Amino acid sequence: MLQACLNGARTRAECAHLPVTPQELAAAAREAVAAGAQDLHVHPKNRDAEDTLEPAVVAAVLTAIRSAVPGIPVGVTTGAWAAPYAEMRAAHVRAWTVLPDHASVNWHEDGAAEVAAALLERGVGIEAGIYSGTAALQRFRTWPQAHQVLRVLAEITDTSPQAAVRAAVGLLDELRPVTTSPILLHGEDEAAWPVLRLAVSRRLDIRIGLEDVLQLPDGTPTQTNADLVQAAQQIIHQASETL
Repeated sequence: MLQACLNGARTRAECAHLPVTPQELAAAAREAVAAGAQDLHVHPKNRDAEDTLEPAVVAAVLTAIRSAVPGIPVGVTTGAWAAPYAEMRAAHVRAWTVLPDHASVNWHEDGAAEVAAALLERGVGIEAGIYSGTAALQRFRTWPQAHQVLRVLAEITDTSPQAAVRAAVGLLDELRPVTTSPILLHGEDEAAWPVLRLAVSRRLDIRIGLEDVLQLPDGTPTQTNADLVQAAQQIIHQASETL
């Protein structure tokens, strides 16, 4: 499965063409799906372009994207930067009027289990975010509902390509006895493409988009999620030819 992460917690200062509004995210989603994305991850943003879990904003974003790409699963973040307290994030989830297909929960953040419980109550799939170099895996391992997640996100925080690949291999080894859920492996910035290639070689789910990286594999700056998805598709195709 190839997921496109359309914007992330980035700002227009980092990427002038970052999709922010519901309409921009819908257009970016349409282009990414046309390029081969099968799933979407977005960060709804308020009028100040800040990540938010406010029900009205989440509803507007999801409605716009689903109108543009009907039938494509769409997920959102529940990161602590969008709402500082776990009880606040859980309250937002319980107040959502339009539900995403899934939502990511970062297990290194305090209150992750509380947010995950709210998502399960609403019937929203959980992407369990396990950041490398944190206590996330230990916390996730002890959560009684760990077997109910939609997938595990193995998220590599090292941005040095060699260090990131080593961290990814180590995290995958640690995850193997912990979960039978599908694993989506991804890196960020300079490590995004090396980690994606590792994920492809291991036949794991992958993601790419402006949240993770602003350059194509050859280092050329990119302006669109679609170009990143197309580059990922080329890597998948090249890997399949060697099998």
